Amino acid sequence: MSIYRQLVAAVLFPLHERLKRHDTIAVYKAMERSQWLSPNRIAELQLANLQRFLHRIGTTVPYYEKLFADSGLDPTAVSSTADLQRLPLLDKRSIRAHNDTLQARNANGLKRFNTGGSSGEPLIFYLGRERVSHDVAAKRRATRWWDVDVGDAEIVVWGSPIELGAQDRVRGLRDKIFRTQLLSAFEMSGDNLDRFVARIMAVRPAMLFGYPSALSVIAEHALRGGQDLSKLGIKVVFVTSERLYDHQRDVISTVFGCPVANGYGARDAGFIAHECPHGRMHITAEDIVLEIVDPSGTVLAPGQAGEIVVTHLFTRDFPFVRYRTGDIGVVDPEPCTCGRGLPVLAAVEGRTTDFLVACDGTLLHGLALIYVLRDMPGVEEFKIVQETLHHTRVVVIAGAADKAYLQSTIERQFRARLGSEVTVTVEFVQTIASEKSGKFRYVVSHVAQERSP
Repeated sequence: MSIYRQLVAAVLFPLHERLKRHDTIAVYKAMERSQWLSPNRIAELQLANLQRFLHRIGTTVPYYEKLFADSGLDPTAVSSTADLQRLPLLDKRSIRAHNDTLQARNANGLKRFNTGGSSGEPLIFYLGRERVSHDVAAKRRATRWWDVDVGDAEIVVWGSPIELGAQDRVRGLRDKIFRTQLLSAFEMSGDNLDRFVARIMAVRPAMLFGYPSALSVIAEHALRGGQDLSKLGIKVVFVTSERLYDHQRDVISTVFGCPVANGYGARDAGFIAHECPHGRMHITAEDIVLEIVDPSGTVLAPGQAGEIVVTHLFTRDFPFVRYRTGDIGVVDPEPCTCGRGLPVLAAVEGRTTDFLVACDGTLLHGLALIYVLRDMPGVEEFKIVQETLHHTRVVVIAGAADKAYLQSTIERQFRARLGSEVTVTVEFVQTIASEKSGKFRYVVSHVAQERSP
């Protein structure tokens, strides 16, 4: 560990968090201890946190005062996380409709946030200092699993307007002290990719952080240019905010010469799970109650796939209780061999809108069509948009390939999977825009979104 990293981790970062009136350091130290508890002890800690949380919001948040009364839920009588199932699921529409009554009467220091709207439903919500402290602490704990920490050189490839629009003098000074540099995922042109690769080679960061789509594009660009980034001393590449595909993990790991650690969370839902060096995704169970539900809202057993629903136990100022993430996942019934007692998220299979619906009603994972295009010679980039049950649009960058051949092949293979009566429109373009947030989505299904639970 470098002397500078010790200075940042032990002095400057705690001072930064204290000035922001965050309890991050105390929470982080507690999480460092609790991760090694047995699964049963962690479940007891989670239940105790849930009981305190429900009691607090049941007496300070107008929305939940009414909801608890209507549902007959007495927070003082809660004896299991399963008692949450007496409450309805919370979605973006409900939050928008009850934004004012979801704020605690005694809340102070709330900050306004919004999601990027990649699902087609942007959301305005509020976060308090308690929630931010817990999310920052959980992220730092996961970072430490990979022997990196605040103060290590880091390059972030991100696209959120919040981050990219906040580069004022104070933010610039903070990033300089913490040795963090930001590259814009909005600007992935050839010239900028050259600059990104040059920046990474010059900085020689201990870690990279960003969208898997953006980092894989940078890796592929370096690979095509014959630039060797595998000996820069990068210890780990952290990816989040999108589904991580196997081919992305492979190219990122190969080019940067280090493992890829997948993280799962969201600005609205919180820091939900992160991958440890043993390759398993640990749920932040001290802070999060995670449920997997079927289309009717029924909670499923571990090992079964369904929509991920989260209750963040430290959102007392603007509660997220049984919040629908729109993501499909599976909880693993088996613990990780790393020794941590935290439960394991076996897989995050994508958003509900990353699935498509065939004409006969069959739900298809987007990979069924993604791999058709990835294995097709001449296809450089693509995006699949299921506009209606009977119309799917495919946007393709094909370079100098035989476009007539590609079009007929794509139409034939897509119809074989979606139904012979489906109209498949192939559009050849020069560029494919990312989402407003800077993320990239290979598949967007408006039909699956309508049919989600």
